[in-house]
Amino acid sequence: MTEQQKTLRARAICVIIPTYNNAGTIADVVRRAQEQCSDVIVVCDGCTDNTIELLKALEEVPTIVELPKNSGKGAALKAGFEYALEKGFAYAITLDGDAQHYPEDIPVLLRANQEHPGALIVGERKNLESAERSKGSKFANAFSNFWFAVQTLTHLKDTQTGYRLYPLKKLRGLSLLTSRYEAELELMVFASWHGVKLVSEPVNVFYPPRSERVSHFRPTKDFARITVLNMVLCLLAVIYGYPLAIIRGVLTLLRTIYAMLIFLVFSMLIMTPLVHIYLLIGKITEKKRYNLHRMLSFVARFITCYHKIPGVPYSQGNPHNEKFDTPAVIICNHQSHLDLMPMLMQTPKMIILTADWVWNNPVYRYTIRSAEFLPVSAGVEAILPQLKSLVERGYSIAVYPEGTRSKDCSIGRFHKGAFHMAQELNIDILPLIIYGSGKALPKHGRYLRKWPMHLEIGKRISPSELRSYGETLKEQASYMRKYYKEHYVELANRIEQNV
Repeated sequence: MTEQQKTLRARAICVIIPTYNNAGTIADVVRRAQEQCSDVIVVCDGCTDNTIELLKALEEVPTIVELPKNSGKGAALKAGFEYALEKGFAYAITLDGDAQHYPEDIPVLLRANQEHPGALIVGERKNLESAERSKGSKFANAFSNFWFAVQTLTHLKDTQTGYRLYPLKKLRGLSLLTSRYEAELELMVFASWHGVKLVSEPVNVFYPPRSERVSHFRPTKDFARITVLNMVLCLLAVIYGYPLAIIRGVLTLLRTIYAMLIFLVFSMLIMTPLVHIYLLIGKITEKKRYNLHRMLSFVARFITCYHKIPGVPYSQGNPHNEKFDTPAVIICNHQSHLDLMPMLMQTPKMIILTADWVWNNPVYRYTIRSAEFLPVSAGVEAILPQLKSLVERGYSIAVYPEGTRSKDCSIGRFHKGAFHMAQELNIDILPLIIYGSGKALPKHGRYLRKWPMHLEIGKRISPSELRSYGETLKEQASYMRKYYKEHYVELANRIEQNV
């Protein structure tokens, strides 16, 4: 199995090929699709030629779903989707059995799925305008594109392509109004109404000479069906699609405002006054400082796990049963403002190295300075004596080795500072890997999106083990970045099957 095939399976992606009497091309299309993906499902829509025999004669026989009579492409897709869902697949790439689509473009849809998990990926056929097509075909695509934009307020250049990647769990029960090839348009419209992101990706297309083309399109009857469907969808857009989009937008705005209010209430009206009062009463002792950390950790846990960030369900993995009972340099990838909450809740014995804007923030600078958080811009050498004192008192030091939040949730270059600290303090590196925070609240994002957030606690790495990964700090940083990239992909593959 190739790396690509492994990735497709890890992300629960299969390929579905609906076919009706494509005996001349189906075996080649399936064979080429199997070279790209190990899980290929062929839906034979009441085939009356020798399609079944050709498929069973292949070296690797695909999964075959047979419909007793020809019911149309929509019915074939529905049967394929239902079968794929039963077998645990989360996504399905659909392509036609007439060799118009290139199975070799499956990697394009895979990359788009990795960049836009949960989205419906539409394979936009390249050079469509210059291809040799009938006037009816060109008009039908332009007609479909126009009405799709009216119905969804989303512009796509190719709404009639059959090369797509569907998020199966978002197809709303597959309650289709139509059963033939116009069902593909219907699936996109309803997906858009329910908030599924639509993403276009260019794919290749092959149009054989007119004499060799196999088409089941009936111009008069099928165009009439498309017209009627568009009339119905336009009506539904007014009474259902548009109101649903407005409601979704309002809920997103309310969710964002609510989350901001919770943060402001806890930081300005609860924590800051409470910290002032608590520290002013009596002497500032070690126990008092520890209790301050306990308060911060409790608030972080309360917001993240008990009160919950609206629309952002949180989960955590701790496969190595980490107790946070001995000091370490805790490193974590950085995606969002939300990252801080799941980190703080892990243990009261944690000092965060912050950016200058956090250190100087008028809302909570008193709290974080009282908690002995330190500005990373001061430089490791300048703050090293304070760090040694904190470690001797049992505190771990938490830092983001990337230095800044990632715009696209990718793992950026790791700076050497964290590994220099671990070396100088002679303590373990403890990796935390966070997923989803940057999708829920992206860098420069204005609104809080619904998205799961997960924190995975990795295995401690001792100073001697770290040195085995590289003698220089640069080599150690490079190794850990590779470690994070691999584990982040594993997390994403697992979690994005259910978004």
